[in-house]
Amino acid sequence: MENSTVNIQRRKSRQIMVGNVAVGGDAPIAVQSMTNTETTDVAATVGQIQALQKVGADIVRVSVPTMDAAEAFGKIKQQVSIPLVADIHFDYKIALRVAELGVDCLRINPGNIGREERVRAVVDSARDHGIPIRIGVNAGSLEKELQKKYGEPTPDALVESALRHIDILDRLNYPDFKVSLKASDVFMTVHAYRKLAQQIEQPLHLGITEAGGLRSGSVKSAIGLGMLLSEGIGDTIRVSLAADPVEEIKVGFDILKSLRIRSKGVNLIACPSCSRQQFDVISTVNALEARLEDITEPMDVAVIGCVVNGPGEAKEAAIGLTGGTPNLLYVDGKPNHKVENEALVDELEQQIRKRIEIQKQQKNIKTIPIKDLS
Repeated sequence: MENSTVNIQRRKSRQIMVGNVAVGGDAPIAVQSMTNTETTDVAATVGQIQALQKVGADIVRVSVPTMDAAEAFGKIKQQVSIPLVADIHFDYKIALRVAELGVDCLRINPGNIGREERVRAVVDSARDHGIPIRIGVNAGSLEKELQKKYGEPTPDALVESALRHIDILDRLNYPDFKVSLKASDVFMTVHAYRKLAQQIEQPLHLGITEAGGLRSGSVKSAIGLGMLLSEGIGDTIRVSLAADPVEEIKVGFDILKSLRIRSKGVNLIACPSCSRQQFDVISTVNALEARLEDITEPMDVAVIGCVVNGPGEAKEAAIGLTGGTPNLLYVDGKPNHKVENEALVDELEQQIRKRIEIQKQQKNIKTIPIKDLS
């Protein structure tokens, strides 16, 4: 289902590479999360990274607070294929070590690394290894002089903090970085990003920090990130939830799907259900979501419980179901066959997977050079 009224003009930004993932420019908006295991527990951290990759994560950040964690990071890096960002504060030697061990991006604040020669050492190492830097400004850890100047975190305080760190990298002639300006307040975050977006060319990593639990944090993130993304601001995103990091990736893609910025997996269009429903919509949708988590191909599927809105939605979806006596299943917008309630979930899953295979085959044919088709 296409909507010709959608016309988001992406902010033009300098493109950098985080491992094999392009960030900025015309690259797809990347979705990332962060591990919450002890980094020194290599097996647990690798397991969580692989779980994040399985649900579609593009980039994963790992906290590296000690030199022991840095050594563990090196072992982790050898066992995963997804780009990894090392989150480092204060100790520049940790940054130097993970650079040697193959990190794909350094998340640091140059201003808290220490003396200029230490910052220069980190930047020189990043340059030598082809590693970009992420400047991460957070409302909860603003510099003391900025706290004193502004009295409290404000959008201007966040931007000034970012510009201080950016100025250090500019003086060292290092343009390969991205920036985040995070606060737990939606409006503070949005205003800060809007202001900085007009002043630099580098990519922006979006997030509402410490957004909350799964439900409240998802809502807050959807509002804040949605405002910015709809204005074309943002090159990578993280939905920060007090929940399983896997949920962060799922919610992140749901936000991008709702704005039709990036499609991944099945987009379920489902009614909230009412007394007109001819089958249990809620249990059907829940069962489908659980069964179809492995699908990464984009597809619109409509599950509507009655004939009031059902036919209209079904005609616009690849696969559609309209409640009735019996229910009617649509394929490619046309009525296909009737389905009894007890067979709904099985039949829908079968039809969706069948349609996915057809999409894959069509995509493969399009990518085969013409000379190979003769």
